Amino acid sequence: MTYEIACMACGTSLYSGFDLRPPGDVLKSAGFRCKSCGAKLSLEKFKVDVRKVDGSYS
Repeated sequence: MTYEIACMACGTSLYSGFDLRPPGDVLKSAGFRCKSCGAKLSLEKFKVDVRKVDGSYS
């Protein structure tokens, strides 16, 4: 299963992979700013959204 952390403002993927990384680590490595739109990112406004995506991942 893949995991993704995306900007809430523009939808740009900040992290995508098979390893579950703490959101704080991902946001810190991005400087708490979206690399695409420049939106400020914070853990206080962090939202978890779980979706099933059809397809085969192996």
